[in-house]
Amino acid sequence: MAPAGRKKVLHKIADLIEQYAVELTVLGVRDNGTEFNMALKAEAGSAAGTFRYYAEAIDKIYGEIAPTAPNVLGLVHHAPVGVVGAIVPWNFPLMIGAWKLAPALAAGNSVVLKPAETASLSLLKLAEICSEAGLPDGVLNVVTGAGAVTGEALAMSMDVDVLVFTGSAATGRRLLEYSARSNLKRVYLELGGKSPNVVFADAPDLAQAAKVSAMGIFRNSGQVCVAGSRLLVERSVQDEFVALMAAEAEKLVVGDPLDLGSQIGAVNSPQQLEGNLNFVEKALVEGAELATGGARILQETGGYYMAPTILTGVERDHNVFQNEVFGPVLAVTPFDTEAEAVALANGTDHGLAAGVWTENLSRAHRMIGAIRAGVVHVNTYGGADNTVPLGGVKQSGNGHDKSLHALDKYTDLKTAWIQL
Repeated sequence: MAPAGRKKVLHKIADLIEQYAVELTVLGVRDNGTEFNMALKAEAGSAAGTFRYYAEAIDKIYGEIAPTAPNVLGLVHHAPVGVVGAIVPWNFPLMIGAWKLAPALAAGNSVVLKPAETASLSLLKLAEICSEAGLPDGVLNVVTGAGAVTGEALAMSMDVDVLVFTGSAATGRRLLEYSARSNLKRVYLELGGKSPNVVFADAPDLAQAAKVSAMGIFRNSGQVCVAGSRLLVERSVQDEFVALMAAEAEKLVVGDPLDLGSQIGAVNSPQQLEGNLNFVEKALVEGAELATGGARILQETGGYYMAPTILTGVERDHNVFQNEVFGPVLAVTPFDTEAEAVALANGTDHGLAAGVWTENLSRAHRMIGAIRAGVVHVNTYGGADNTVPLGGVKQSGNGHDKSLHALDKYTDLKTAWIQL
């Protein structure tokens, strides 16, 4: 299909996502417990925007003509890779699914998409939408099943040319092994993080920083890959800032994700809730102190809810400093100097995102350069749109979702060297 034809189909998919936005959002919320108001924007709203972005991009991507001798013509084509396998997580299945699916389809590939076992409903509906929009049969297949069965089969397939994945580091390692055991397919991984949110004493507005930072860790019950789960705060303002953060955390309304009054929804599963609470328990044993939260709440409802939690006195060698909780748990560590802040920020194996709060422009640029992360927010946390890439360094993965750079995963460069 010509790029203009693909563009038309992708726009129609976006139109239908917007038409079915409430249904898609409710399906997702029933699966994963994300609060409805956030999910409406972050799932259906984001997915529609992603399909529109790549619909508009694909007929504006050109090949190249090499600077050759007059009797030679060198052409560089952007060719589709063929078949893309995409494995997506349960926290934002529609948003992340669109990050994989839209650029892959725009580039002219076919896709086999595997949802998480606990969050497939919105992506099955998306498959129906794509068919209704005119996507040819077979170009997209959504296949459910356990990771150890369906995911492994997809990763081991000799007919899959590229595999893209968002999820845990342990699964990412297995996918690399499966690639080596099969056809050496390219594997692009986004493996989460332990993102530092660095607050200097000269932050423009500590109260605003606390409000934004609270949502940066507690939205969706902390089940966000880029969540600012480590608060690194200059010692001179630590007590003031932690108090502001605790006040913000305690104001948040945790409850039924389909209740429009809820600001924070449910934890995804009993296993996830148990893991969150175990992190808190171990942190306290290691010497951290509880500033707020730390317990399961609303147990009488039968749902899996956890109070937004802040732990202070967290040291660099503590488990909760080093490892991703993927829950509403914030670890607080003070620092005295900029150099110490950088060392702490880079003191884990992860490198997905970070935040820096300062009114000193030079310091902001120094921190952007010094922190090893794929995204560094300055005087905000979150909100980056499709115009910029999202990807990690170190053990947070490789490759990028979003922006024109995402197309690199789904195309091969093919050279034509023509003697005239």
